Amino acid sequence: MTRGRSMATGRSMIVRPTRPRRGARTMTARAEKTAGGRERPSAPPAGEPRSAAMTGGDAPRLSRTMSFFTVTMIGVGAMIGAGIFVLTGLAAEAAGPALILAFGLNGIITIFTAMAYAELGSAFPEAGGGYLWVKTALPQPSGFLSGWMSWFAHAVACSLYSLGFGAYFAWVLGELAPGLALALGGDWFPKVLAVAAVAVFMYVNYRGASETGLAGNVVTGLKIVILLLFGAFGIAAFLKNPSAVAHFRPFTPHGLGGILSAMGLTFIAFEGYEIIAQSGEEVRDPKHNVPRAIFTSLLIVVPIYILVGFVALASVVPDVAGMPTWQYLGLQKELAMVQAARQFMPLGAIILLIGGIFSTLSALNATIYSSARVAFAMGRDHNLPGLFSEVDRRTHTPHWSILVSGVIIAAMAVSLPIEHVASAADIMFLLLFLLVNVSVINLRKHHPELDRGYVMPLFPYVPILGVATKLVLAVYMFNYSAIAWLVTAGWIGVGVAIYYLYSRRTEHAAKAAPILVKRKAEVTLRNKRVLVAVQRENEAAPLVGLACDLAGGDGEVEVVSVAEVPALVPLSGGLPMARRLERLLHTAEKVGRGKGNPVSGHIRVSHDVTRAILDSVEEVKPELLVLGWRPRTATAELLGTTVGPLVELAPCDVVVARGFSGLPVRSRRPLKVLIPTAGGPHAAEAVYLALRMKESRAVGITLASAVRPGAPEETRRALLERLRDTAESAWKRKVRAGRDRRTGQNAGVESGDWGEPPVTYTLMEGRSVQGAILAEARRYDLVMLGASNEGLLRNITLGSIPEAVARQCAKPVLVVRSHEGSVRTWLRRFLGTYRSAGVEIR
Repeated sequence: MTRGRSMATGRSMIVRPTRPRRGARTMTARAEKTAGGRERPSAPPAGEPRSAAMTGGDAPRLSRTMSFFTVTMIGVGAMIGAGIFVLTGLAAEAAGPALILAFGLNGIITIFTAMAYAELGSAFPEAGGGYLWVKTALPQPSGFLSGWMSWFAHAVACSLYSLGFGAYFAWVLGELAPGLALALGGDWFPKVLAVAAVAVFMYVNYRGASETGLAGNVVTGLKIVILLLFGAFGIAAFLKNPSAVAHFRPFTPHGLGGILSAMGLTFIAFEGYEIIAQSGEEVRDPKHNVPRAIFTSLLIVVPIYILVGFVALASVVPDVAGMPTWQYLGLQKELAMVQAARQFMPLGAIILLIGGIFSTLSALNATIYSSARVAFAMGRDHNLPGLFSEVDRRTHTPHWSILVSGVIIAAMAVSLPIEHVASAADIMFLLLFLLVNVSVINLRKHHPELDRGYVMPLFPYVPILGVATKLVLAVYMFNYSAIAWLVTAGWIGVGVAIYYLYSRRTEHAAKAAPILVKRKAEVTLRNKRVLVAVQRENEAAPLVGLACDLAGGDGEVEVVSVAEVPALVPLSGGLPMARRLERLLHTAEKVGRGKGNPVSGHIRVSHDVTRAILDSVEEVKPELLVLGWRPRTATAELLGTTVGPLVELAPCDVVVARGFSGLPVRSRRPLKVLIPTAGGPHAAEAVYLALRMKESRAVGITLASAVRPGAPEETRRALLERLRDTAESAWKRKVRAGRDRRTGQNAGVESGDWGEPPVTYTLMEGRSVQGAILAEARRYDLVMLGASNEGLLRNITLGSIPEAVARQCAKPVLVVRSHEGSVRTWLRRFLGTYRSAGVEIR
């Protein structure tokens, strides 16, 4: 099971409750009385995150970017993982040929809990999953124990994957360097490799690195292809050897007990669909797509498992004459799949080793991530000491949660054989899913009003069957591994003690975190709406002032600020940063009052600044997006920054402000604006915006074109005529917009009524366009450039000359790109020019 982290590159939470009206009642928690008089937090309305239900106000939410296909692939990748590669041999030893039946029965009983996840995931489409539902539906310490068991289950699963990697990599070393393998031989060497892998991925997660959605889908696709190839070659080998039917006799050498043991042992390979429900708040139309994705992923995975089990039993010929195939596979343990492929598949051992190493490493990385996140969440909820919720100042990752989780993972990997490690993880997940089935019964009974996108049939018999089957498998695992049950019981016992001695007291003492305020101005019908992205308080006044100027005297401004957190940290971990950013909204309001423009604002907490701002663009629907750009180096390319993809993908006009923190909001003398241009729609938009600025401040506008020294007079006249055409086009648009606002209709205006645009014209002499602009810019306060048209396929965001001027000019620079239409924007998305990295929005 590869523990899939949320791979869509756009997780964001917007925090925007409104300011309470004077005299209005506010609530910090909802509660209702149960029959026994005990207050129990009520479930939030359908689709409303639990955090909103418990704190009041509008709900924090993630950007919904995952399609049905994307979230289904996450579920498939989470199930088809290291478990099937590592545990097939051990399960064959436990059940014999009935391994096929064990896989099929596991698929059936998994459906019971999958229905519970589908119903709750459609009613609560948010991050959290089983831990959240148990805390909502059942009294304490059930909620604490669900998190406590989830943390340990993920940690122990990680131990399993590290041991699988150690075994596979030791086998590779044995093939490539037999002498080295002989010198380092022994059972301890794979464990050393396992601990080394854990240490490496602890560091990777500490640094905040994360697997991208594309990489995750590639790994998932690779695993599916390898298993299907394994099945195809195995079926071919079986058909060539009809006597292999004897491999299935006797079918149940260990009876029902062996089947139950194999089911419990391999259960970890069936539980990965829970990640779909945990991703619910990022899924488009979650009420329908979450249930569909859960069931579709199971329909894909379960047949593949049955195929793998059948082929391993039918097509392998043991080296020892007369030995049953299932017994031979059991002796190979975690390497059974490799030894099987070696017999009937060209380059089979190498291919399966590649698949196994990819699966174990992918699962190892993602499961350390999941384990640390559970510990971080429990620390944040005051269920564990505060150090678990501490975030490193440099990497912004929960370093203590990663460290403690890594110690548990390494300790389990070193101290127990692989079958006991797998059993401990299975027992924990079985008990956790048992609690989820109880929760769905409780929530259906007490909250029938919830808007469920999927309602399980045959209620309550299905969840009761889920409880019964999980309990039977968990209890029977004692016969397979008493050590695993002792470890599980010890962990739960420690958890109960921690809850009553520590967590219960600190949880009640902790105050509910305050919700941030969305500043909303009283707005009448306005002509132009401008969205401005601001990240630094000292740049709020100049950028918001610029946005007000560009909006004109009759426009409104919306401010968005994004608190970016690493992928490892839950979005709620960015709330302290978001609260600090709230000061930006106060500054923005103050600037708006001084300018006479209504200013609103909101703050997002996100793993991806680009996606978060695009979400705001989709919600606000501005005519203009204003971005600040501060490259880290003089040669930094704009496309390699967060600004680049926003310029490419925003469905509106965009202004990129370079060095704008030095321009005062108010100025007594006219602002001298230089607009170098060679024509084109982007330059016309720059002139139009400069003309709008004249509505709110004194602005002197000069249009300029570069010319080589000694250029003929006819060339100079042609350039000046082009400048006049550009200015007149923008001026007519400006006048028409003003008259439309006054008359409320499109008034026809004769060409003679337009008047002359309040613009001057000049020619700049220089040996290069860039040099001429930089020299002329010294005499002005502000430079405005239109983006150049250099071709869609060249990955040019603003054009080479505008970007070079923006980097090198000592004066503030605005580069304007007018919206090119939905078709070109779609082509940019399709051609993959969305690349977000490097420089933050400033």
